[in-house]
Amino acid sequence: MTQNKTYIYDYCTIQNNEIVLNGASVFKTEPTSFADFSKQAYRNFEINYPKFFKMDSLSKLAFLGAELLLKSEIENNTALVLSNKSSSLDTDVKYQESISDKEDYYPSPAVFVYTLPNICLGEISIRHQLKSENSFFIFDAFNPEFMTSYADTLLHTNKAETVLCGWVEFFNEEYKAFLCLIGKEKNQKYQNETIETLYNK
Repeated sequence: MTQNKTYIYDYCTIQNNEIVLNGASVFKTEPTSFADFSKQAYRNFEINYPKFFKMDSLSKLAFLGAELLLKSEIENNTALVLSNKSSSLDTDVKYQESISDKEDYYPSPAVFVYTLPNICLGEISIRHQLKSENSFFIFDAFNPEFMTSYADTLLHTNKAETVLCGWVEFFNEEYKAFLCLIGKEKNQKYQNETIETLYNK
């Protein structure tokens, strides 16, 4: 029985004030806050999407990675499969702070809307007009075996033509995004690499 093959097309890592695309640094700043870093990255890549500035940090992190990987991707049947450890806890804490003081009670709808981790999937889908499968999973650590298996199933049951999958963790200014685009078309670029080896580079 022939095993169904999938191929990694491109990958992106964002951490420590740097964005690495397919193993090459494409943007880097001096140490700064994520808010400042993400704003500089947005301008550097000449992204035109004003809603970006209203997003929470987790969504900005996922959005930037997706923007680089889907920039030339015209296939709108791209599934999204992301994961992290902290869910939307960074935003949850900010929202809790806004409602915990009875003297200064100011629940913010603009913050509340981001108190689910899968909202970042919605932001990417709106930006790239995706109406495809999408899922967000919570793990203690990046689980490449699960992500690979899930993506393979989507591809080989024809639920998607390509899958953008990976890890987007943000909590208390500590962050890492690792996203990769995979599909069924043969690609010579990463024949010996796996999602796990690329994540650990």
